[in-house]
Amino acid sequence: MAFASWFRRSLSKSDEKIQKADLPEQSNQEEDELLGVTDQLVDFIKSFTLDTFKSFPLQEDEGGNNGGDDSPTTSANIRKDLSQWQERHATLVLSKVKEISQLRYMLCPRHLKERQFWRIYFRLVKSYVAEYEQQAIRVAKLKRMAMENEKSLDTSTYEVEMAEAKQATSAASLTPMEHDLDSLDSGSRNGGAEFDE
Repeated sequence: MAFASWFRRSLSKSDEKIQKADLPEQSNQEEDELLGVTDQLVDFIKSFTLDTFKSFPLQEDEGGNNGGDDSPTTSANIRKDLSQWQERHATLVLSKVKEISQLRYMLCPRHLKERQFWRIYFRLVKSYVAEYEQQAIRVAKLKRMAMENEKSLDTSTYEVEMAEAKQATSAASLTPMEHDLDSLDSGSRNGGAEFDE
């Protein structure tokens, strides 16, 4: 009997461990999907060669800085001249696809500057990631609009509360004679309805 209960407990514990192990994997898959890192993209990236980047027609004057490479980098050594989505995408791709990481190591800075490498990369994968980047832009815009709307609602609430508090304070500070004059003034604004007895 004790063996059967021990066996059931150990099975339930192992099931819990499996379920907990699946949660990070699912969230990683969701993040991969949000950042456009799909199996098709990974397969396409694996087809890149040194010549893919070296022979790519890139204008030197594109992107400002006249080809300079003095933009700051992040902890993952990703260019800060990329959008936030592109930066996250690049970091994820470098960690998931060792071939692109190796290409980047061989190309930068000997043959290409970091900025050129990422411009070429995002042009090559544009057809694979454009819809994901657009979706991220839309979501960010909606979040920003919701935050602005929430701030404006909070501000208007404070303004109403401040106005009500100010009226209550000014009414409380009036002397009896001023209060009578104030009510007389409001009565004249209402067409004298208070004094028609």
